[in-house]
Amino acid sequence: MKHLITVSLLLTFFTANVFAGGFQLNEHGAKAKAMGGAFTAVANDPSAIYWNGAGLTQLTGTHIMLGTHLIAPSTLFRGVSPNVDKYYMEPQIFFPTHFFASHSFSNDLAIGLGFTTPFGLGTKWPEEWVGKYLAIETELRTFTISPVVAYEIIDNLSISAAFVYSFADVTLTRKNSQAPFTGDAFVTLKGDDKFAYGYNFGLLFKPIEGLSVGAAFHSQLKYEFEGDVVTTGAKQLLDAKKLPLGKATAKLEAPMYIAGGIAIDLTSRLKLSAEFQRIFWSSYDTLAVDFEDAAYTDLKSPRDYKDSYIIRLGGEYKFDDFSLLGGVYFDKMPVDPEKLSPTLPDSDRLGFSLGISADILDNLNITGSYLFIRAKELTVTNSVEPYTPGGSGFNGTYNSYAHVLSLSLTYSL
Repeated sequence: MKHLITVSLLLTFFTANVFAGGFQLNEHGAKAKAMGGAFTAVANDPSAIYWNGAGLTQLTGTHIMLGTHLIAPSTLFRGVSPNVDKYYMEPQIFFPTHFFASHSFSNDLAIGLGFTTPFGLGTKWPEEWVGKYLAIETELRTFTISPVVAYEIIDNLSISAAFVYSFADVTLTRKNSQAPFTGDAFVTLKGDDKFAYGYNFGLLFKPIEGLSVGAAFHSQLKYEFEGDVVTTGAKQLLDAKKLPLGKATAKLEAPMYIAGGIAIDLTSRLKLSAEFQRIFWSSYDTLAVDFEDAAYTDLKSPRDYKDSYIIRLGGEYKFDDFSLLGGVYFDKMPVDPEKLSPTLPDSDRLGFSLGISADILDNLNITGSYLFIRAKELTVTNSVEPYTPGGSGFNGTYNSYAHVLSLSLTYSL
């Protein structure tokens, strides 16, 4: 049934692509971003609330961080095979923000509160492009609020625990054939989740001077989404329920992930860090959608995702008045190419970052960074996504990259 595709795309968008690679946002502090995200074993500014809360015991007094990021993604699609026609994703700019505040009561005890947008962004294709029946515009916004407590249980060994509250919304727009009538129906789906919660833990250990080891665990987030499908099309098809319309619900779990890293001071000025992050995608094996209207058949289909990982390397070199930062990372794609959808063109990714951090006043730090993300060219040859109703698979070649500018201000009391 063609109307099932629309709701299927919503859940595919939410689960398959937003949490690893694709729409996962690791823009939580310009310094961490400049170091390639290899920050779990560093965690020496308020963004530790996200990366590794145990790092808050390294801070004294009260610290407030506010920042934003400018993200400009770009994608080119060539196809559908055997054609090599070019289609460019329309340019968009996104501004995810972050806010962190921390306070230390003593050398042993600290608390923090963070507001982040861990998953987001979107894609927008021309209304008449070849993939209009799969995707035109997709946008996701998720927000989290995280209170955290950190405690140094013995000298040089700190732990943390945090509660995570999350809410999200999504908009998905595409076209639908309204044969035997001419033209296409225009389909918009909006869904939201008011409450999802989770938790995370952190550990920071400094066995010797100049060496630190960090680890972080982030739990699954269980969402319950409700979506409204609005379709502008032929009244006869709408009345016959041959076009998507009405309400649908779904339950899903965003996968848990863990990160472990090490940081070493090679000299009094030079720090290097490395990190490995594991994302447990294998927990996502089935897609299920329930329709409120009994005239529509509920959908359940296998997805069969695989665990994925990210490898990060970072560095910091301190001068008298400022620090230079740099990093690189590799992000492994978790979805098989044949299940790729233009709602989010994904692929294995490399990221290269640079930044600078300076104390412009005694109690005010400013950090800026630039990140270039290059996705590996990906050619799909056996797509399970039909690009016309009853047509062949959406096969072709994707080329994607993104520019990210980040800025964080930290005020210390």
